[in-house]
Amino acid sequence: MTVPFAVKGIDHVVLRADDVERLIAFYVSLLGCPVERISGDLVQLRAGTSLLDIVPRQIDAEKGRNMDHLCFTLAPFDEDQITAWLQANNVVVGEKAVRYGAGGYARSIYLNDPEGNGLELREAVA
Repeated sequence: MTVPFAVKGIDHVVLRADDVERLIAFYVSLLGCPVERISGDLVQLRAGTSLLDIVPRQIDAEKGRNMDHLCFTLAPFDEDQITAWLQANNVVVGEKAVRYGAGGYARSIYLNDPEGNGLELREAVA
């Protein structure tokens, strides 16, 4: 079986912050990434065609690991084919959901890479 999709780009990266306001100020003031959306504790900054999401670090989150997850956009996005491909390659597939990202709302599949980094595979939307 060949890879049933192509990675089209990075939709977003989610960073965990000890000082959320300070991190937001850094990206907004220094790099010019405007706040696009706030949903509860999640703050989403626009970074070109991508988003940079900032969330508070959870008490039990390991220090030094401040990336919550990286999100790639995929096309085509056939959820069953992607799931089958991942499982055939011994990857544990996590939650499947529809969430907001750089291109708006779309379907996503969550998993971890071999180093334990969170990964979201997201439907590329036009």
